[in-house]
Order: sequence, then C-alpha cells, then structure tokens
Amino acid sequence: MSEPFIKATGLTKSFLKGKQEIVPIKDISFQVNSGEFISLMGPSGSGKTTLLNLIAGIDSPTEGTLLIGSQPIHEMNREELTKWRSLHVGYIFQLYHLMPVLTAFENIELPLLLHNLSRSERREKVESALNQVGLSDRQNHFPKELSGGQEQRVAIARALCMKPKIMLFDEPTSALDPEMIKEVLDVMVNLAKQGMTMIVVT
Repeated sequence: MSEPFIKATGLTKSFLKGKQEIVPIKDISFQVNSGEFISLMGPSGSGKTTLLNLIAGIDSPTEGTLLIGSQPIHEMNREELTKWRSLHVGYIFQLYHLMPVLTAFENIELPLLLHNLSRSERREKVESALNQVGLSDRQNHFPKELSGGQEQRVAIARALCMKPKIMLFDEPTSALDPEMIKEVLDVMVNLAKQGMTMIVVT
C-alpha cells in the first residue's frame, strides 16, 4: 500500500490574541491520498482556513508533524516554505485577488514572471491553463469585463499554470450566485477527474 500524500499527526496551532491563547486546531491527525478530493465542512471559526494555511505552508504548526509528499513541512523555515509553496501548491481564495489593470492573460502570467521561463514558455503555460478553465476566448478581457464566475476561473487558471500537486480552495463559491457557482464547480470536478489532489473548504 502506497504512503499517503498528505499525513498530519498531532497537529496543533495556537496563537496569542492579547493575553488570551487561541487554539483553532488541536491535536488532529489525518491522511489524504494522492488524487483525492476532500471537502472540509464546519461553522465559521472552526479552524478550516487555519488548516488550509498549514497545508499550504503559509503558516507553521505549533505542535505536531505535517508531511506532504514525504516533505516535512513542519520543519521548514519561512523562506523554505515560500519556495516549496510556489512549486507545489495552488491556493484559491474566497476573493479573486486579480489585478484590475491587467488582462486575464496577464493576471495568470504574473506569478510565472518570478521563474526562469522564456516568453514563449510563459505563453504556453497560460494558454493551457485558460483552456482548462474554459476561458480561452476571454484572455484579453480585464477583470471588470468578466463575471464573478469568470474571475474565479481566472484565479484557478493562475494557480494551475504552476502545475501544482495540490489545489486548495477556501470557500471559492461563497461570493457567487448559483449560475456562477456551477461554472466554478464544473472546473473543479474536471480537475479532480484529472487526478489532482484537492482540498475544499465550504
């Protein structure tokens, strides 16, 4: 039997707010296999986003271990986590975080500028990601010219162009109307069918 892709053991995260200790996650253990589609459900304040941030390497656990693809994420410093995250994790936030002065194509291309890629290599990656989310015909549109569902799909494409091993979604449809929700869910289901490991907070 193969090793789980994500393995957390005794994971705890605490922080101080004034003099009060806040513990959103306490002593949790779980495993996620490669290619699984996991949904995290719970009320506001139950620690779902905190857990995503730990998996993404945005934050570090106070206690416990977290292995992702055999990498000990819990032992990495901030610089190591930043580099690891840029290579392995796609994080889709509740808000789209698109630059309003850039086209859909340019928004997707933006993180690629931090890597040693030629212009043609960047274009190939962006066009492939746009095609995956069904927005090839909107690449030259600015965010204000897109619907909410299309903006979220651009955000997904921006993450996809880095070829991440994990896609994390933090309430990706909460700000969308039902028709737009279907657009985004269709993209997510197609990605899951391709075998991408996905964790969705809802």
